[in-house]
Amino acid sequence: MTYLLDTNICIAYLNGRSSNVVQRLRDVSPSEIAVCSVVKAELFYGAMRSRNPARTLAQQRVFLDQFISLPFDDRSAEFYASMRATLATRGTPIGPNDLLIAAIARAHNLTLVTANVREFGRIEGLQIENWEDDQ
Repeated sequence: MTYLLDTNICIAYLNGRSSNVVQRLRDVSPSEIAVCSVVKAELFYGAMRSRNPARTLAQQRVFLDQFISLPFDDRSAEFYASMRATLATRGTPIGPNDLLIAAIARAHNLTLVTANVREFGRIEGLQIENWEDDQ
């Protein structure tokens, strides 16, 4: 595994709004990509609020099932605590779900693929790529 997809990258692919994201996902083997339980929860929540939850969930599951699934585990919890404490001390917190996602990426030494570089960029040691940017 090399990459962990953030929610916004999954949405960009599923909505077909970013040809760059579509191309990068075609170029990288699914075995190199992971999606975590927090991202899945955010996606499923969005599906439940959509006009057609059953169709949206089905579409999401087809997409997500091709990738490795990572939980928020004890190692992630340690990274979470350290990162949250550092950000709080600096007065630069990030959203709670984003912090969970970042902790999973750090715990597994993965590059987080996100369009939210501004927020995730506050976390020391987190590797980030934005596949929505022009290559």
